[in-house]
Amino acid sequence: MKRPPFRLVLAAVALAGAVAATQLALQANQEPPAAPPTYQPAVRDKDGLLAASGLVESVAENTLVGVPFPGLVAEVPAKVSARVKAGDPLLVLDTRELRPAAEAARAAAERAEDQARRLASLAGTGAVAERAVTEAALAAREARARADLAAAQLERATVRSPIEGTVLQVGVRAGEFVAAGGKAPVVVGDISRLQIRCDIDEQMAPRMRENLPARGYLKGEAARAGAAARPIPLRFVRIEPFVIPKASLTGASTERVDTRVLQVIYQFDRPQDRPVFVGQQMDVYIDTAPDAK
Repeated sequence: MKRPPFRLVLAAVALAGAVAATQLALQANQEPPAAPPTYQPAVRDKDGLLAASGLVESVAENTLVGVPFPGLVAEVPAKVSARVKAGDPLLVLDTRELRPAAEAARAAAERAEDQARRLASLAGTGAVAERAVTEAALAAREARARADLAAAQLERATVRSPIEGTVLQVGVRAGEFVAAGGKAPVVVGDISRLQIRCDIDEQMAPRMRENLPARGYLKGEAARAGAAARPIPLRFVRIEPFVIPKASLTGASTERVDTRVLQVIYQFDRPQDRPVFVGQQMDVYIDTAPDAK
């Protein structure tokens, strides 16, 4: 059999290589299919709903308990998840520098009061001037006021809970330094009921009005079995009539994005079939239909 010319063989090989290269280039230019979302968003059961997002808070908002003055932490009685009553100690600051000053102020007040009593007993006898009696009495009152202030400063070293509720977070340990006006070392809130602070884009704010019904979905709830029964009914509380920069995407108080939002507060009872935690994000759908009740 006569073999094909060598040039034809080379041409066939070159053509096959060109076809293969073209196929590889086409496959490389094809974009891979988009991955499905980790969870499906909540399904709206009717048109005309206003979508919002928000963070779960304790009822009447979370209470960020600060310290009255900077100092070292001597003791932290507060425990996370513990129930506390109003007046229960949450943390105690080091008072080694305050105790001597308080004791000295108390001794000075007692000395001034004793001097005032002795001069008062001589009033009207001519042995002491009336002006000296008056000045001694005023000095005693001033010394007592300083002693009371020092005692109050000593008492303020024990930071107490202002409300009855649950300790949500403790961010300080014994031996650490805390500064007045800084990050709150203890967070307390009443979680017997919860509320959600919804952020509504300012472009949608004109559609919002008081007492509109709403439902909330926890993140990922719509992807679970029986998603139609997962919404949480919400009760309207109030509209905060002050549009602010949105700062709830991550929960950081310093976050700023180029969006302004109207905040609306709704309350809800804790579901019995699943836990809801303070700080969770929730998708909220507010019924803005004219006949919404």
